[in-house]
Amino acid sequence: MAHRAYLLLALSLFSGVTAIGQATCVSFSNENDGFPIVQDGVAATVLTSDDDWPGVHRAVQDFQLDIERVTNVNTTIYNFTSGDALTSTPVFIVGTLGRSSLIDQIVNSTDLDVSEVEGNWEAFKGQVVANPLPGVESAYVLVGADKRGVIYGLYDLSEQFGVSPWYWWADVPTTKHDDLFIDASGCSHGTPTVKYRGIFLNDEQPALQNWAMAKFTNGTGAPPRNSPFNSKFYKHVFELLLRLRGNYLWPGVLQSNAFGQDDPDNMPLADYFGVVMGTSHQEPMARGTPNEWSSENGGKWDYSQQREKIYQYWEKGAERAKPYETLFTLGMRGAGDLPMESAGIALLTQVIEDQREILANTFNGTDITDVPQVWTLYKEVEAYYDNGLPVPDDVILLWADDNWQTMRRYPLENERNRTGGAGVYFHVGDPRNYKWIISTQISKLYEQLSLAVARQATSLWVLNVGDLKPYEREIEFFLNLAYDSAVWTPDNLNTYVTSWAQREFEVSEEDSADIAQVLANLTRYNARKKPELLGANTFSLTNYREAETMLDQWETLVAVSTELYDKVSDDAKPAFFQLVHHPVQASANLYKMVISAGINNLRVRQARLSANALEEVVNDAFDFDYDLEDEYHTMLDAKWEHMMEQTHLGYFYWQQPMANSCPLTSRVQARKQALPGPMRISPEGFQAAWPGDMPNQCDIGYNCPSPSLVLDSFDVFGSRYVEVGAGGPNPFTFTATSNAPWISISPNSGSVSPEEPETRVLFTVKDWSAIEGNATAKVTFTAIAAGQKPASFAVDLVAVHNMVPDDFEGFVQGAGVVSIEAAHAARNSSVSGVTWAELPGLGRTESGVTPWPRMGNDGQNFTLGEGPSIEYDFYTFTTGANGTILVSAHISPIFNSQGKERPIGVGFQVDGEPAQSNYFVPPTVPGKDLPTGWVNYIGEAIMTVNSTFVAAPGAHNLKIWMLEPAVVVQKIVIDAGGLKQSFLGPPESVRV
Repeated sequence: MAHRAYLLLALSLFSGVTAIGQATCVSFSNENDGFPIVQDGVAATVLTSDDDWPGVHRAVQDFQLDIERVTNVNTTIYNFTSGDALTSTPVFIVGTLGRSSLIDQIVNSTDLDVSEVEGNWEAFKGQVVANPLPGVESAYVLVGADKRGVIYGLYDLSEQFGVSPWYWWADVPTTKHDDLFIDASGCSHGTPTVKYRGIFLNDEQPALQNWAMAKFTNGTGAPPRNSPFNSKFYKHVFELLLRLRGNYLWPGVLQSNAFGQDDPDNMPLADYFGVVMGTSHQEPMARGTPNEWSSENGGKWDYSQQREKIYQYWEKGAERAKPYETLFTLGMRGAGDLPMESAGIALLTQVIEDQREILANTFNGTDITDVPQVWTLYKEVEAYYDNGLPVPDDVILLWADDNWQTMRRYPLENERNRTGGAGVYFHVGDPRNYKWIISTQISKLYEQLSLAVARQATSLWVLNVGDLKPYEREIEFFLNLAYDSAVWTPDNLNTYVTSWAQREFEVSEEDSADIAQVLANLTRYNARKKPELLGANTFSLTNYREAETMLDQWETLVAVSTELYDKVSDDAKPAFFQLVHHPVQASANLYKMVISAGINNLRVRQARLSANALEEVVNDAFDFDYDLEDEYHTMLDAKWEHMMEQTHLGYFYWQQPMANSCPLTSRVQARKQALPGPMRISPEGFQAAWPGDMPNQCDIGYNCPSPSLVLDSFDVFGSRYVEVGAGGPNPFTFTATSNAPWISISPNSGSVSPEEPETRVLFTVKDWSAIEGNATAKVTFTAIAAGQKPASFAVDLVAVHNMVPDDFEGFVQGAGVVSIEAAHAARNSSVSGVTWAELPGLGRTESGVTPWPRMGNDGQNFTLGEGPSIEYDFYTFTTGANGTILVSAHISPIFNSQGKERPIGVGFQVDGEPAQSNYFVPPTVPGKDLPTGWVNYIGEAIMTVNSTFVAAPGAHNLKIWMLEPAVVVQKIVIDAGGLKQSFLGPPESVRV
């Protein structure tokens, strides 16, 4: 577990220090008598030692450049030799304990306490030391336990000075200061939470590969496969990774790439920087399979048939990687990252034994358990382990997610004492590759990764980042949490993005909060339904005003993002465009395009002329999609040309389409009048329109009665509407009149024409106190068109005036349902120190609640009715069939990650009815990828868990009982007989 002497994060946000989740030891004035790095135009001299790691010397050069970037003052780097006379002050001394003779000399001569650094992986300590060297009265001394400890210590200061880790990769401007000071007590950090913290460049065609080809080659990549991923490219990746405090990389694997062959400088460069290299779950023994296998050997990739050739192939990989810091991937999958045809426990046991033998022979004289190794339990491979495949105790078990950031499994209690430990791997894949734009919530990452920490899966974390851009912020959070998980809690998680916005754009606290809200909504909206899965009918076009609400939300988001973009400095605009404004605009435009296509199709079926204008909206949005891509590619002298080339429209199976295609739309004949006349009446909640026969008016589709609308006194919308539309080229005027005085009609008249083909007429109740019980009325629409007889059509209205007792507090049924956001509980109990806690921003609508702490009650479960409960008070006026109500909990997708003996479950109880337990996760068939129905859960980003209770109309209490940890409840919907189809469920009910 990481340890750090850090100030409260909330306080650091107001210190002016541009760092995220770090100890704040830098200031820009000398109020606290700090150590001067730059003061009055004079920079400290940086002392190093010749015998230190080459990677340390390289990072020191970055440190020198960072100081100049911030202050425009150049500092001197001096390699100190014992006996040298120093005349310049101040002095900044940096080096690796046990490697740098300079640091060892200072430790020995000053009794500098390095106990919290020595022997601790990647730890560092900095402080002012008196008389560290002859002639030096005092100096700031930065000591690293190893080379990366030093490097992180330097980059930690650089970030606090004002240099974003993304200064190159996202063009974030450097914050300028005249003076830089470090507190005498300095900044320190112990061993990170997760030992190996890495990213995986994957599915890197078309964007990343085409960009790299244009920027790092002359248009021709390395032979024999024309790969552009050379050392010029990787030096930028390595620097970014270290600035983000990562230490591990899986390089690109697909298309034409093979890290060890593409450039002879790639592997030594990684070691020079201090980056540990590995290979992905399908690339054993530090070899870029399948590309290296195809170029060197060919033949079938099957160990049962080609053991000798594959063994020799792996031997070469191990020998090639031997001089460099490598975490070797073990195991084997079939060609194309598919299950191996002849795979089984016996064969894979032989594979791992042979791979271990190769490593023992290659590292002759080294204990094999000291050679870092990992085996990734990806897809069917997990089943082999669960069914008894033996894995050496020192090998890291890397547990995989479902490709959508939901972990399939964590180490069980009896697996947590393995010397190799465990880790987690977040991948991207079927049922749709979602590589275009950010659609993963930071709150979702935190929820899953905090479980990994609690269950001791902290040896290795790997995140599939696709093309790296445009996932910058989420990559940093992943690595930030891996570096020091103790910094982030549910109570301060929201401050991550606000502090990130202040660092990147130098904005006020108010604007940083607005940026954080924009980004929270961006990822929430995209996570509801990944853009690649979005369909024209995903959101209901008729119920709960869902589709139009989605469009309104995106429109508002674009407006706020535009306002913020206009406010940031010109220097920050390119970064803001990449990191905020482009993903907001592009996502909003896509949603507008696809949902408008759905409305177009509906209006065509309703014979409404406005369908044609919506087709134009769709086509314009399709063109604008490319305009935004082109803007991204041409800015900054085309620095990021190709980076947004990923196709994202027209998916029809898991892999990307070869070209973007516009959603299907249709038209009505604009010059021909609809058969029933010029006026079309489309009431809210109906897919049908009147007059005239058509489906969805009633079951038989003809001779149907007039539509009826219900106005409910506790309906959250407070109104119902009818859309009066054009049924062809003939303009008309209309009036809407009622036979009841309690109805308010707005507007009660209007004009409809091909130029203005729609008018929405709202119905509300003027005064609910004037209605007792139910009241009925009729609204008559009369159309007058030149050359035609007046045409009338009536819509029935029913006003339902419900009332609750004065002493009731809680949620009230409206329109036949009660909808409650899970965080809005009436009561929350605690048992054995475990309670239900809110995870802010998580999920599709508001947030989620989950038992906390994650491993409370010693990680054990509770018997139904004995654990912590969270309660909701609600009031109903009706029931469903047989006097029952249906309680539906919207729960974040989750697996039985505690093992077969601990299936995930939750309990529900209404009033005095017996509590019901629900173990709702479908069983997984060994060797299969996912449980039955999991694709639906992924697509909807939710699992709906249902329980039925007998409940007469009146006041009720719902309790949700904890059975197992890790369940996250987002929303509760109670159907009292009126629930309609929608994607997100009804909006939250009125609360009194």
